[in-house]
Amino acid sequence: MNFFKNFVASVLGTFTALGLFFAIILMLISATASIIVSPLAVKSIKSNSVLDLNLNVPITERNPSFDELDIIFDLNDQVLGLPEILNAIDKAAKNPDIKGIRLRSDFIPAGWSQTRSIRNALLKFKKQGKFIYSYSDFLTQKGYYLASVSDSIILNPVGVFELRGLASEVLYYKDFQDKYGVKMEVVRHGKYKSAVEPYLENTMSEANRFQISSLLTNIWETLRDEIALERNINIETLDFLINEHKIETLDNALDENLIDGLGYETDVENMINIQLEQQENDKVNFISVSTVNQSISDYNKEIKDRIAVVFAKGPILYGEGTKNIIAQGVFVETLKELANDDWIKAIVLRIDSPGGSALTSELLWKAIEEVKKSKPVLVSIGNVAASGGYYIASAADQIFADPLSITGSIGVFASLPNMQGLTKNLGINAETVETHPNAIGYSIYKPISEEFKKQTKKSIESTYYTFKKRVSEGRNLSDTIVENISQGRVWTGKQAFEIGLVDSIGGLQETIEAASKLVGIKNYNLMEYPRFDENLGSFLTDLSISLGVDNLFNVFLSNFKKSEFMKLTNQSPIDRLQMALPFEIKIY
Repeated sequence: MNFFKNFVASVLGTFTALGLFFAIILMLISATASIIVSPLAVKSIKSNSVLDLNLNVPITERNPSFDELDIIFDLNDQVLGLPEILNAIDKAAKNPDIKGIRLRSDFIPAGWSQTRSIRNALLKFKKQGKFIYSYSDFLTQKGYYLASVSDSIILNPVGVFELRGLASEVLYYKDFQDKYGVKMEVVRHGKYKSAVEPYLENTMSEANRFQISSLLTNIWETLRDEIALERNINIETLDFLINEHKIETLDNALDENLIDGLGYETDVENMINIQLEQQENDKVNFISVSTVNQSISDYNKEIKDRIAVVFAKGPILYGEGTKNIIAQGVFVETLKELANDDWIKAIVLRIDSPGGSALTSELLWKAIEEVKKSKPVLVSIGNVAASGGYYIASAADQIFADPLSITGSIGVFASLPNMQGLTKNLGINAETVETHPNAIGYSIYKPISEEFKKQTKKSIESTYYTFKKRVSEGRNLSDTIVENISQGRVWTGKQAFEIGLVDSIGGLQETIEAASKLVGIKNYNLMEYPRFDENLGSFLTDLSISLGVDNLFNVFLSNFKKSEFMKLTNQSPIDRLQMALPFEIKIY
């Protein structure tokens, strides 16, 4: 009966999707003309303006595109790019007509490193003698960290305030695998025992607990010290308030000088009017991020020198690559083009990746080595550049990281799904015919053979040796030092700087400035890469593929926790050697 219900639901969902498909087509036809005749115009800024900085929207590493689909679906107003935000704050700081910022950071959907970059930009803004007033309905811990730079923090009288220290959860899959008949076949080398333990155990090892504890403690110390500095609170006092649960109510937060008042948006607007020397009920001229950025062109056609910013975001996989997948196809080709472009004087590679395919990481490393022969390459680590992400970074002339970045995880492992139990439960049996022993190699329908495991282990040992060699030569560190800081250990950007894995502490802006100084140019245009050919066809293809996958799961695997299942099965044999964070480190 459940199967029949799911099948019917799947069919109905398919018809609904077809209706959506044709609706999209009609929307495209009707909107194309308006797109063509509506270019973005330069916008002027009135006197006594205030930047309305609402960061309660998705924040991406790269500026959102302005292609047809984004415009049609009004996506650009719903997503902000980190460079877009930093650029607007910088322009606002330099514009005498912009007097201050109204900040919203209730639940800022950005990584800790991204958040700190924005926070640093706001601190520079304040140094120009301008104000920042913050209002929130509720303040998450990350939102408060950002808001703590404000001259005044106003919170809704029935809002929520969070400041409780950091925590991280790691999901363990052993019982899940046993229950659903999906087993991860793991091959590892030497000391990487904690690297793949979520697949093998149900509890956290002491080594992994120590590693994560060290990471959280280091990040918390940075957050605590910077909050305490801006709020003029002793760091020991701040830890005491959290440890002893002294911030249980909004009145507690107010009494301890963590916030400045309880009120509403209108109260903040009145405060701004007073600051602007306007009447209490006068309308404040709030301006958006896009308006500020459009007030001054970022591109000067009179300046020929350029610095290329190449964004590499997402897992590292073998293939062509997209905005959210790092692959050798488009990225290697992009680096070759930049190497031959005489106007490009330096390359800044912005990496935000947990790693992935060992093969692809090597191909990208080699591409950077080739580019370095003609011009410098500097790496800016975003929220994370671990394992394969750091492998790529090690080729750069210089590496920058934020104190809150996550990096390291120098190690290699292989994990491949064995679905024999699942297929058996579904009534599927795989039979094999071979001309030679181990001819099939790997199959998801059978446990891996001892011979295959032996071969894979040799490959892991060889790849791990190469990884360490790349780091040793790229960072000018001895083999002994690299071995001591490897072993799959994850580090914060601050820790990585102390042990020699990165050269400097700083974000994307600091990396770009360092690149300009390195090549001796003061005036330059910034160019973003790679450039992807994205169109309606690719969008609809992705849509149809997702619909097909969803329907498959709805019919046959309705009781599965889809996300967990996909994590276990989302690997291909070609990428079996992994340089990746073995589990997702979420910091709350």
